[in-house]
Amino acid sequence: MTETVPETEAHTKTKSETETEAHTTKRTRTTNRPPLLTRARALPPWSLLAAGVLLGGLAGGGYGLARTPQYTATSYVVAVPAEGADPAAALGFAQAYGRVATQLAVLGDAQVWAGVPVATLENGVRTATSPDAPMVSVSATADRPGRAVDMADAVARALTRHAGTAADATHVTLRQLARATAPTAPSTASPALTGLVGASAGGLLGGLALLVRPRREAAGPEPAAPVPSPAPAADVRTPL
Repeated sequence: MTETVPETEAHTKTKSETETEAHTTKRTRTTNRPPLLTRARALPPWSLLAAGVLLGGLAGGGYGLARTPQYTATSYVVAVPAEGADPAAALGFAQAYGRVATQLAVLGDAQVWAGVPVATLENGVRTATSPDAPMVSVSATADRPGRAVDMADAVARALTRHAGTAADATHVTLRQLARATAPTAPSTASPALTGLVGASAGGLLGGLALLVRPRREAAGPEPAAPVPSPAPAADVRTPL
């Protein structure tokens, strides 16, 4: 008699073939579309360094263009000892007045002549002294050259007045040696310089990223597609 194959075996074979075709199609699509990480690894190594330099240069140049330029003017005062006083005392008092110049007692008077608040003077005025000469330099930084000149001269004027009130006790007076002059160029870095600094920093970061970048793995043979396991044999019985 003729043997018949049950529908279960045919259905099992059809389902197994369908799953194999779907898996093969999915694997083909994945191979044709590599992930983003694979694409990034395929770039040449120097691309990270070039990208860092480019982005750093653009960021630094943009910062230099967006930042408001600042101007610095400097006024000088000198400590003069009284007649018969020790000349070495003038050097010591010059050091002391250099520290007093940025105190509220001096800046409170200076704001009247400078035309700016005390907070602006505190943020924009700096003093420096010399270990060899009894001289105090008063530097002021502002967004306009004229304002920087007014701030430096105002603080120097207020400082000489405060020194004059104590001249009888210290036997030292302060005199303005040179008035501040209007700066012709900003004291802040130019956009070209900030762009160069940014490019250098970006190149450094790009080099560090290049060092820690995972190495490209050697291409090996593609794994073979999984072969479906054979379907279990159906129990076929023939009638006697």
